[in-house]
Amino acid sequence: MTPLHLGAMHPYEQALTLLLAFGPFVVLGIVLAVRRRQERDDSRDTR
Repeated sequence: MTPLHLGAMHPYEQALTLLLAFGPFVVLGIVLAVRRRQERDDSRDTR
């Protein structure tokens, strides 16, 4: 059986694919940045 190519993806399909592929890493980066900022601020307050 030969796989058939369905043609080029629509722009919204490309955007959705990129969002699903890279979105979790972007969210993780934001969460890490916020947590590090909170921890840095907490360590300054305890001095």
